[in-house]
Amino acid sequence: MTDDTWSPGRRPSAGAGDDRSFADADERDKSKDGGSLEEFSVRDGIQAVDDTRLAPIIPLFGTGAQPGGEHPSRRQVVEDTPGGMPRAEVTATPGVGRPHLSVVDDDRDDAGSSPGRVEIREQAEAILLRKLRSRSLSLSEARAVVRGVDGADDSLADELVDHFVDLGYLDDAAFAEQLAMSAVERKGEGRRAVAETLRKRGIPREVAEETLAALPDDDAERALDFARSKVRGVEGKEYDAALRRLAGQLSRRGYPSSVALPAARTALEEAGIGRSRSFSRPSSGVRFSPDQ
Repeated sequence: MTDDTWSPGRRPSAGAGDDRSFADADERDKSKDGGSLEEFSVRDGIQAVDDTRLAPIIPLFGTGAQPGGEHPSRRQVVEDTPGGMPRAEVTATPGVGRPHLSVVDDDRDDAGSSPGRVEIREQAEAILLRKLRSRSLSLSEARAVVRGVDGADDSLADELVDHFVDLGYLDDAAFAEQLAMSAVERKGEGRRAVAETLRKRGIPREVAEETLAALPDDDAERALDFARSKVRGVEGKEYDAALRRLAGQLSRRGYPSSVALPAARTALEEAGIGRSRSFSRPSSGVRFSPDQ
């Protein structure tokens, strides 16, 4: 027999034991549904807060551009940090999972790869030392060597030359004396040639004059020694030709004509080459006879 009071939306009537069963069933249904309306509201609020704190999702593989603006992971520059620290650059390569941070130094040398003054000085000093190992230099020549280095100026040249003078590597007076003695003793040159050599090597005029004044006054003896060493090369020639040749060689060695000609004549006479060996002028074939 059925209960006439049952209808859709109503539970069938039951006894007292059935009422407890229905109450338990209602509690289980509420737990399955997630709780009351108040509990739903609280959980929804917590979920909304947590969503704002989530980090952006960065795909592991390349995807198309995100609509609605640039993704935070694509930011290119992070603002300067306090305290003057260098700023950081974010390099975000499409298709790569994580961006790469690199430090950018804003105080980089604007000159790029061009060396600074310290590097130029070191290079010029090394080149000058290498030159001095092979030959002696005057102060003028040393300045020219330094100025030949890329980036070196006159102030750096003067600075390095003064430093080398203090070290004793450069000395115009000693160098001029060395040049003069070499010209006189090894090459047999006269004062005029010595003076020209000093001028070409950049020796100051006052230093050159002091050096020449210190030379022994023996140009005549040295000229004669040189002429004697060259007289063998003019043997067999006529006297005048031999004299001109010897005198020219002495003149090119820096001896004045007042010294060269006497030395050449003496050397020829000592070698037995005199005017008697010069050719005799042929007599004319025309004879003049007095009028009859």
